Amino acid sequence: MSRGFKDRLTYKATPMQASVPASSANLGPGFDCLALALELRDTYVAQILDDEVFDVDVTGQGADDVKKDGKHLVIKSMMAGFEFMGGKPRGIALRCLNEIPHSRGLGSSAAAIVGGLSLSRSLVLSGSNLMSDDDLIALATDIEGHPDNIAAATLGGATISWMEDRAKVLTGCASGFSVDPNIRALLFIPDSQLSTGKARKMLPEQISHSDASINSGRSALLVHALSSRPELLFAATQDLLHQSYRREAMPKSIDLVNKFRKAGVAAMISGAGPSVLVLHTATKAEHDDLIRSGGDYFKAMDLEISPTGVRIAAV
Repeated sequence: MSRGFKDRLTYKATPMQASVPASSANLGPGFDCLALALELRDTYVAQILDDEVFDVDVTGQGADDVKKDGKHLVIKSMMAGFEFMGGKPRGIALRCLNEIPHSRGLGSSAAAIVGGLSLSRSLVLSGSNLMSDDDLIALATDIEGHPDNIAAATLGGATISWMEDRAKVLTGCASGFSVDPNIRALLFIPDSQLSTGKARKMLPEQISHSDASINSGRSALLVHALSSRPELLFAATQDLLHQSYRREAMPKSIDLVNKFRKAGVAAMISGAGPSVLVLHTATKAEHDDLIRSGGDYFKAMDLEISPTGVRIAAV
């Protein structure tokens, strides 16, 4: 800790655990604003140390690809949270069990960021008074760069997020709503990866007024379809804003989306891809047909829509 820095925080001695859901953003037309929390969770356990060290251990998805020091995204997010609350601990021990596939459009980075900020809050006495959920979402958006996955990972269920100008600073904001219990999620996850940064670079600087108008209408309709009218999901998930422009980076995923949509199935790219998300109310036989239609290139995974976002517990 640097000389002259006054740490205003009182830290808890016991470790805390954060369980954070995967998330699927965009959902077709809702680019950077709509998302769903999915019941596939990363689990992080952290404890404050007296020694100046970051002791990090990671198992599961991406374990060989992430930093095991102060540059680990959970650690970086924890430190951002502590600094927001007015402190800076000497060291942190962190254990991660990752279940969310990395670079597949399932919000793994958002889970790490939300998990880290939530852990920092939980490890400080009266931390919830120093960092509200709104504060957490704003901080997490600053780190991630966009609020959609952040919102779902924090609040659970379905979420609407937006950027708001507050004192000339763009701030991430979000609100959640419940999903019709008949709607289920089916994911098709390929072995291939695609970074969000690369996917964003493929988007055009401008689109037509007509395409923008269609997407706006579909986004509004999607909120209605998710909350109470699942029979409208197919129409509500039409997108003209981003998916087709990314074909070159994930041709098999786009082909699968098109195959499903020609059959009247509400299919879309999950986030920046390359996973494919199907939202459905199918019977068992129809569900099995969907899985067979995915072919061997994708791993099919049924996931519940998680009604809760990040969960914190003492260990």
